[in-house]
Amino acid sequence: MTNRRFFTLLLALAAATPAVFSQALEAPKGRAILSISGKIGATNKGDLAVFDMAMIEKLPQHSFTTRTPWYDKPVKFTGPLLSDVLALVKSSGTNLSAVAINDYKIKIPIEDLGKHGVLMARLIDDQPIPVRSKGPLFVVYPFDNAAELRTSVYYERSIWQLKALELK
Repeated sequence: MTNRRFFTLLLALAAATPAVFSQALEAPKGRAILSISGKIGATNKGDLAVFDMAMIEKLPQHSFTTRTPWYDKPVKFTGPLLSDVLALVKSSGTNLSAVAINDYKIKIPIEDLGKHGVLMARLIDDQPIPVRSKGPLFVVYPFDNAAELRTSVYYERSIWQLKALELK
């Protein structure tokens, strides 16, 4: 093979590689609990990235304990950082819309994710969160970390019973 042919073949393989890797998200084996759509580069069901709880459990887990308006004492929240979830699906959007099971919808600024360490909690006090108790997924801010977080703006962004995210 000549150098020119080898170089052409190498360029063709390099051009095709990102398309193959952009689809490299495993498929859920259990019941889907979260779908992510919009400006994402990794999908596993058409144009969506769909997750079951096992997939979420495989992500790096983080915890913090914070007071909230919904519980009478500080609560420990555990789950992946929302920024890690979006990195896994190769998000490129600048606007994030979150939707709950009851169709409550809220916009969450992408800047919040890195600035505040926003969790997509799957555990409260080390226990799975039942749907009747704001689960199974709860986007939550570490309210005790900064006074600015203890306002209705951030409380409203802490969406529970999360079912979908859309990146625009």
